[in-house]
Amino acid sequence: MADQISESMRQRFDREVAKYPADQKQSAVMACLAIVQLENGYVSAESEQQVADYLGMAPIAVREVTTFYNMYNQQPVGQYKLNVCTNLPCQLRDGQTALQHLELRLGIKMGQTTADGMFTLQQSECLGACADSPVMLVNDRTMCSFMSNDKLDQLIDGLKKAQA
Repeated sequence: MADQISESMRQRFDREVAKYPADQKQSAVMACLAIVQLENGYVSAESEQQVADYLGMAPIAVREVTTFYNMYNQQPVGQYKLNVCTNLPCQLRDGQTALQHLELRLGIKMGQTTADGMFTLQQSECLGACADSPVMLVNDRTMCSFMSNDKLDQLIDGLKKAQA
């Protein structure tokens, strides 16, 4: 199975768990989930169960972490994951407009991936940059601020050209 925890992953888990007292190895849950995602591209329900078994946690406790944080993909995503903040401060400054523009531009709805597998569009609760809204996060790493429709178009065009 593609999302099976490999021996190299288990060794990386061991290194993360070693950072905590023996009776608190559950503290490594986020790091273990990040390792799974790095290897598999997402965290499946089977992987959650394996992480829970490894850390001695209830499976629901691992599921709560996976579903709480936007950075954990629960299904395969596109090469570029675009998280648009739609929390109230961004809503008041065109966050929803930015999301709608991307939906039209990419031809997908929030939560979907383009047919070519290049883009996945998601909404985000808060990216902590309210003064820069509307904001978005690309691949959980690159913050983009003041995202007008023109800037969104430039971003999409630039990402497409980078793949050409």
